[in-house]
Amino acid sequence: MGKDYQAKVFRSGNSLALRLPAALGLAEGTEMTLREEQGRYVFEPVQVSPKMIDLTGIAGSLPWLKPFTPEEREFDDPERPWHLLKGKDA
Repeated sequence: MGKDYQAKVFRSGNSLALRLPAALGLAEGTEMTLREEQGRYVFEPVQVSPKMIDLTGIAGSLPWLKPFTPEEREFDDPERPWHLLKGKDA
């Protein structure tokens, strides 16, 4: 179990607020879920799913944009001049 902290509830506008110690390591602006469980209050960060960019509506508006063929996805991997690195601290 972690360290205990004490904090006071105070009024902020028409709401009540609880100042959390910086030692908890929370980032400003983090959204939290708060719930009451048998007279105790539990709070935890909201689970955020990774954002994905949906380009389906854009792809049709760009007629010159075509997907690569499998042949176009192939590329040459030329030899690299590794011998030039000999004697250098890389």
